[in-house]
Amino acid sequence: MKLSLFSVGYAGLWGQQRLDPLAFIERAAELGYQAVMLMGKRPHLSPLDAGDETVAAIRGALARHRVSCAAIAGYTDFSGGGAAEVPYLEMQISYVEALARLAQQLGAGVVRVFTAYETAGQSPQAVWDRTVRSLREICDRAAAYDVTVAVQNHHDIAVHSDALLELLGDIDRANCKLGFDAWSPALRGEDLYRAALQMAPHTVITTNADYVRLPRFRYRPEIVNYERAQPDLVRAVPFGQGCIDYQAFFQGLQEGGFGGWASYEMCSPIRGGGAAENLDAYAAGYVRWMREHVLGR
Repeated sequence: MKLSLFSVGYAGLWGQQRLDPLAFIERAAELGYQAVMLMGKRPHLSPLDAGDETVAAIRGALARHRVSCAAIAGYTDFSGGGAAEVPYLEMQISYVEALARLAQQLGAGVVRVFTAYETAGQSPQAVWDRTVRSLREICDRAAAYDVTVAVQNHHDIAVHSDALLELLGDIDRANCKLGFDAWSPALRGEDLYRAALQMAPHTVITTNADYVRLPRFRYRPEIVNYERAQPDLVRAVPFGQGCIDYQAFFQGLQEGGFGGWASYEMCSPIRGGGAAENLDAYAAGYVRWMREHVLGR
């Protein structure tokens, strides 16, 4: 298993310090990472901006700091909602194909994608079928660049591990694998060890962050009491200090044969704020935790 840092944490999206891709690559190397996962949209690696000069500069930074590009993260939703005359699915297929081309140029073998959200007025089966068709075409196009498409357990469709394996079978493409993460099954109540063991043979990347649950209540003045509100608020905390049993998760992945990239992300507001020193402390803490608890096994 090898460690990668996801650039989304340094994109300034939640008030965090913003670094451009070249500065981010340098920072990842300083923090002890072997690779980076680059966010496939602005302000980092949008296909709209990544011309030959930009790609060459990123390749140079990777070589200079002896860091690999593990993956490019795509942002997709194949629900197909919106005006019928707008080719949403075609746009996304073209977008992911462009990311696959960039991945090949940067030496990355993986493009991460999402499935789809359930939307009002559409049957889950219809959205499922649309997602399968879109991902089949994406995989066929990515194969021309020798790129694997990693489906992350993030969006509504096939978010449960059993459903995700079913979706993978329906897609039925050799270069379609999983980007299997712990936070989603943990928050939804799956057994992390069992899920990781089951998914490990199909997983090429995992993206990790740790969270605490903050229970929510609403005051009811008519009964002078509180009513439990669901779901809990979730907040990112330093790795190993949250509610996710990463010991069990990584044990399952390793026993299942996973040896790919483990990427650390700060994909939400984090405890302590978004100053550079705090971001770096979180990222460095992940490296220390992984070396002590996982990589030393």
